[in-house]
Amino acid sequence: MPASTSEPSLVCAETELRTGHPIRKVIDGQAILIVRDDTGVIRAVDDTCTHAEISLADGFIEGRTVECWAHGARFDLATGQALTLPADRPLTTRRIEVHDGMIYVA
Repeated sequence: MPASTSEPSLVCAETELRTGHPIRKVIDGQAILIVRDDTGVIRAVDDTCTHAEISLADGFIEGRTVECWAHGARFDLATGQALTLPADRPLTTRRIEVHDGMIYVA
């Protein structure tokens, strides 16, 4: 799915985001997962597994993937692509901006 085009919203300070430890934020009524992957890149995707209504922020981050803790579906954090069943639909990716040490998500 394409990245969102809405105005960016402040999420947190860059120093609050640790590698492999996702943060869940609700922005304009939508739950978003924000994480720094193993390569140091900050990623943001919708936080709800497309297979079931489950928060991915409670799942497992490995490399640039997130795995749903409930049923094991894995998603690519860069593209949103569903990598394993039971999920067969991608996550929506979100645009990240960093200004003056603050992280913003659209």
